[in-house]
Amino acid sequence: MKKIGIVVKDQEEAIDKGKVLEAWLKAKGIEVLTRQNIPAPITSKECLVENIPRAPLDLSCIVVLGGDGTFLSAVRWIQDTGIPVLGVNLGGFGFLTETSADQLFPIMEDVINDACTTEERILLSARVLRNGEGIACQTVLNDVVVNKEALARIAHIHTYINDDYLTTFKADGLIVATPTGSTAYSLSAGGPIIYPSLETIILTPICPFTLTNRSLILPDTATIKIRIDERDSNVFLTFDGQVGLHITYQDSVVIQKATHTIHMIRTPGLSYYDVLKAKLRWGGR
Repeated sequence: MKKIGIVVKDQEEAIDKGKVLEAWLKAKGIEVLTRQNIPAPITSKECLVENIPRAPLDLSCIVVLGGDGTFLSAVRWIQDTGIPVLGVNLGGFGFLTETSADQLFPIMEDVINDACTTEERILLSARVLRNGEGIACQTVLNDVVVNKEALARIAHIHTYINDDYLTTFKADGLIVATPTGSTAYSLSAGGPIIYPSLETIILTPICPFTLTNRSLILPDTATIKIRIDERDSNVFLTFDGQVGLHITYQDSVVIQKATHTIHMIRTPGLSYYDVLKAKLRWGGR
């Protein structure tokens, strides 16, 4: 490995850990590119405008020091480069950043010696069309969420699968998630846990008015189109909880599997079931 990227959370502990890792890598003759993650503002009244430079193609891998939010920001930086990424948890829950800080340097030894495995995860591509013209396009690892901002009001979310009308969700919102994102917002809204390497898309309504509206698991070949009703106002669309914009009845949101994937470096000896048991505290008294 000749060059490794480090993405650090804008937090003292992560910044200090990043400096130690950078010095450790340089002592081994490895060039380092460090990027501090500064959360993007997620509110936009009109068009979502974002110009994030793509990660350099000469990076052998990227190490993320922070929480899941920092990891999601790093995925947006990686884009379609195929650069493997390792998440080190210095944040809270940490489903994406599954590696603990005390495991960092032993795992980095394995990474440098090419003794680690990677797991491929699908992404979703979401486009917003206003009067037929594209105004926003984002790729997400976790989810695309349509959410009603006003209190005690529901949204009327017209949902189509492959141009076939499915239903109008009367709910606080709708989550379209990947298997990776099944343990994020979708899980909190009552959605299923899906093994992250599977290729499926999950629809989960948020607090639906009709109790028979439940989560739906779709094949990854499905194209989902969402429109809201003319009577709805203050409806917000977010991409991985990172960036977003307000949408109206004039907008169509089209979501499908992205053409590229992300490659996550796995912690040796740690299975996904170990992560579930640890994060969800299964098996404890």
